[in-house]
Amino acid sequence: MTELQLTDAGPGTPAPLLSIDDLHVDIASRDRTVHALDGVSLDLVPGEALGIVGESGCGKTMTALSVLGLLPPGGTVTGGRILFDGQDLAAASAPTLQDVRGNTVGMVFQDPLTSLNPTMTIGAQVAEPLLLHRAGIGRKEAWARAEEMLRLVGMPQPAERMKNYPHQLSGGMRQRVAIAMALVCEPKLLIADEPTTALDVTTQHQILELIDNLRQTLGMAMILVTHDLGVIANRVDRVAVMYAGKVAEQSDVRGLFARPRHRYTEALFAALPERAADRGTELHTIPGLPPSLTVRPTGCRFAPRCSFATQECREREPELELSVEPSVEPEWGLVGAAPAAAGQDAEAAKASPPSGHRFACFHPVPYGDAPAEQVVTPPPATATEPGEVLLELDALVKEFPLSGGPFARRRGTVSAVGGVSLSVRRGETYGMVGESGCGKTTLGRIVAGLEEPTAGTVRFDGRDLSGLSRAERRAHRRRIQLMFQDSTAAMDPRMRVGEILREPLVIQGVGSRAERERLTAELLDAVGLPRGAVHRYPHEFSGGQRQRLGLARALTLAPDLVVADEPVSALDVSVQAQILNLMRELQRERGLTYLFISHDLAVIRHLADTVGVMYLGRLVESGPAEQVYAHPLHPYTRGLLDTVNVPDPAAASGGEREPLRGETPSAAQPPSGCRFRTRCPFAAEVCATTEPPVSTPNAAGHQVACHFPLAAPRLASAV
Repeated sequence: MTELQLTDAGPGTPAPLLSIDDLHVDIASRDRTVHALDGVSLDLVPGEALGIVGESGCGKTMTALSVLGLLPPGGTVTGGRILFDGQDLAAASAPTLQDVRGNTVGMVFQDPLTSLNPTMTIGAQVAEPLLLHRAGIGRKEAWARAEEMLRLVGMPQPAERMKNYPHQLSGGMRQRVAIAMALVCEPKLLIADEPTTALDVTTQHQILELIDNLRQTLGMAMILVTHDLGVIANRVDRVAVMYAGKVAEQSDVRGLFARPRHRYTEALFAALPERAADRGTELHTIPGLPPSLTVRPTGCRFAPRCSFATQECREREPELELSVEPSVEPEWGLVGAAPAAAGQDAEAAKASPPSGHRFACFHPVPYGDAPAEQVVTPPPATATEPGEVLLELDALVKEFPLSGGPFARRRGTVSAVGGVSLSVRRGETYGMVGESGCGKTTLGRIVAGLEEPTAGTVRFDGRDLSGLSRAERRAHRRRIQLMFQDSTAAMDPRMRVGEILREPLVIQGVGSRAERERLTAELLDAVGLPRGAVHRYPHEFSGGQRQRLGLARALTLAPDLVVADEPVSALDVSVQAQILNLMRELQRERGLTYLFISHDLAVIRHLADTVGVMYLGRLVESGPAEQVYAHPLHPYTRGLLDTVNVPDPAAASGGEREPLRGETPSAAQPPSGCRFRTRCPFAAEVCATTEPPVSTPNAAGHQVACHFPLAAPRLASAV
């Protein structure tokens, strides 16, 4: 990765490829106008990677879409310029923008499934930009170049994939197709909007490595839009932090993470699970919500949520000013940074750091204060000691039939869960981690009663659930509830919140109408939402508020166990902290037990008492969270930890990390013996012939299924 400098670093700085100057964007609807962007200015030089971060609604995606003129209905640029390669795209005609899109500027959208055409083959979609923008290229040549681009982005069996349709590919493969489409014309600028949000850590690592390598090979500049601060720390040269339609702070990546100056940036870092002092510490949260942009706020836009705000902050708007503090690296030992001008002494150089660190804050974090990871957090929560075993799984198996259609003959089975045994104690949080397709969600659905196991036993509170009658099973469902990943899809859009929360009570015949309304009001109080929310529809709430409603819905029947399936995977770091704190608080108050499913290892480490690691349907390691993270016994667990994007540029550049490589085998044809052997650096002949036994080589309760468990602990991971 190349460290580059801003235009104020000196006369040796390259001219900007992209210059956004005082950009204003309004989005008009029937009854209101949203001032989405209000004076955004950014520069990007050739070959540089710029990250844009911030909470949902801060304007980061709108900034990226404005470059290509892809504003939503009613959106218009009301002021400013977007100079790309000397041309003002803000004033460009539709034919000019069509010539830029996919040609000199490529775009990778957040959700490849919705951005790809479901009626066109992969090959036709990758070849399409060439046919549109490259005169003289025929279909045969375009097809061949499209196949070569798929090979370049690491698509397995590209010739065969060219004939596939989007729905036939995995999420990671679809994202590779989207990247191939964006890069097939070798653009000067790549815009990637949340390209890895819903991907597991290994697929995320592969996609980001791919983008990095292609950027270096093709010499592209890049704008990376994300709310994942770990991705930003590892993958960009410079960062712009946005809040409420404006740039709050911008700096080189090392300077920002080591020394944030804006109070909003400091608060974002403090909310990271990795920055909590220990597992029992509540996460720092940012109070309130970002302002509505239907009316331009007066003064600093962060002032209503800032504990350092004064009257000046509420009355005057701070300007984005250049920091005069010494840089993180006074010797300017950054690759690509221009040398000091002739005759410039060291003191003058220190007073004008090449990182171009700017911030808009009247009361910034003082220079020399403790790094963000040492920000004082709320006092530790009182932990509840887990009790007796509540849930026990014994040799649980789930297989799905594999066939070519509803009338086709069965062709085999997909091994989703392959003999999992575990126990969850009352009052604890059991964290389940693993890559996509490892079976963790299927396991959760079996526990919640939404899937029937093929074999094995599920015991809850000492009772085998397979022996329950239909009436007993219906009554039992009150004790186990599911919190879904996508709270929007899990709620009926035609029902008001009050009806959604009361529905389980009606089905189970709990209470009178008045009692149900009282319980609904108490639930809204418990999850921090106003009682008036009962009259609103799900789409009227933000993502974090909908997840609070999902939690309230899961708690309606006062369950003993909540199966939480990726409940915070798509949330901003600040909203994520609020939901995790809320779940912990409700666990203490109500004695809840959680089976928490996630691919976010930092979240699991913060919240879980016990961790289980799944791979291709098998539980390969389990034990107390601190032991699993500090001393992983299975090579897969260590690989997962090494693959995580740590929100620390210094830690990310260390040489000790060994990320996972290769693709997960098909669950329809899992490898013999140890299922991880095809990707394991320690695999031997016995791994192919014999399934590894479960052993406890070290601490009691820390189990591993591996012929060659890791013995020597390595330096603790930053996760």
